[in-house]
Amino acid sequence: MQEREPRRLSLRLLTLLVTGTLFCLSLHHTVTSEAAARSSDNQHVLSSPSLKQSHTRGTPASLAPGTVQNLRVMTSPEKTRLVLDLDRLVNVVEQQEENPSRVIFTLSDAWLTPSALTKIADGTVPSPVTIAQSSPHTVTISLPTASFGTYKHFALSNPPRIVVDYTPPAEPNAVAVDEAHVPSQDTGTPAPRLTAPHTKRYTTIVIDPGHGGKDPGARGIRKTEEKDITLKVGLHLRKLLSKQPGVRVLMTRDHDVFVELEERARFANSNEADLFVSIHVNSHPSRTVKGIEIYHFGEAKDQRALEVAARENGTPISNTGVGWEYLVADLLTTKKIEESLELAWNAKAAMVAQMNGHYEVDDHGVKTAPFYVLRFTSMPSILAEIAYISNPIEEELLQKSAFVQDVARSLYQGIVAFLSAGKSDIR
Repeated sequence: MQEREPRRLSLRLLTLLVTGTLFCLSLHHTVTSEAAARSSDNQHVLSSPSLKQSHTRGTPASLAPGTVQNLRVMTSPEKTRLVLDLDRLVNVVEQQEENPSRVIFTLSDAWLTPSALTKIADGTVPSPVTIAQSSPHTVTISLPTASFGTYKHFALSNPPRIVVDYTPPAEPNAVAVDEAHVPSQDTGTPAPRLTAPHTKRYTTIVIDPGHGGKDPGARGIRKTEEKDITLKVGLHLRKLLSKQPGVRVLMTRDHDVFVELEERARFANSNEADLFVSIHVNSHPSRTVKGIEIYHFGEAKDQRALEVAARENGTPISNTGVGWEYLVADLLTTKKIEESLELAWNAKAAMVAQMNGHYEVDDHGVKTAPFYVLRFTSMPSILAEIAYISNPIEEELLQKSAFVQDVARSLYQGIVAFLSAGKSDIR
């Protein structure tokens, strides 16, 4: 009897174990079936034609609306140019409308920033042209037919912008006047002859080699120092520009000496400079980054531009961009900003064209950042980052006199191209 008890106990335990296992399997099957049924019901509801189905899981940057960050206008007797500066290019649709007769440019997936709206409100856009936020994600430009003779629009990149050009309407009833037959006044004084407005020539150019003396600037892995490179480029650029008739060239430093940023700006202003060109060499945590970029004064559009300005200013990033809106409004005229942009574009285009034939040039474009020397100069000003000293290949090039001379020559060509225009033409 004692031997049978353990045997019976084992059989009972085995029976309970099997029964429990079968119960769990059954329960799992039931739960799975119900879950599948619920999933099927949900799928049926989501695919119901009465409900809208969204396939967007998030909002990628490419799907975010483009922003019109600024508006610029340049007028001349020949044409008016309207420029919309954006953070990215957007689609533009052109169409003709009647009653009233006009041309409409529709920028889809775009919106006007407060600064752009301020420009519209303060009369920057000439009447009767209108720019409006016609819907939450649509900006329209309306050009009445009677307000122009011919027109065209196009997009430019790096930085992204939309440009609309239009010429004045024809005046069929205008009467040509022969100046030789204009009667004199009774006093015998000849009638005044109409002359074109005088365009100021840019005669004084200040070259600003960055850093110097106790401030070496950026250093490369081969111990190359920015202050030495910028001085070499500046001296060669002065030599080239001095050959231009009627041009006076000054330098904030012509040897290895430390000059405060305030003094550099003061020097340019006190000498009534017409152009200010500051020369620098870039640096980046990644040694693979290389290329050129040209800056003019404005708000940093990205973290990298702010970092570059902070390094060149010698200030913390948190203090670099403070109060830029006030400074733009108080110290800079619209004309200076527009001409600085044009000078930057000419310099960048010349550098790419000149250097690309001999070197592999990465074009980082024209950018804005709150550089101190650009902030407090009263004339069109740019800051050229001519190469990355942190890149081993470009550091090696910077040590070669031929490369330094090519950089100076390309900057020279950009400046001459700007001066040859006689006046800036907004890009």
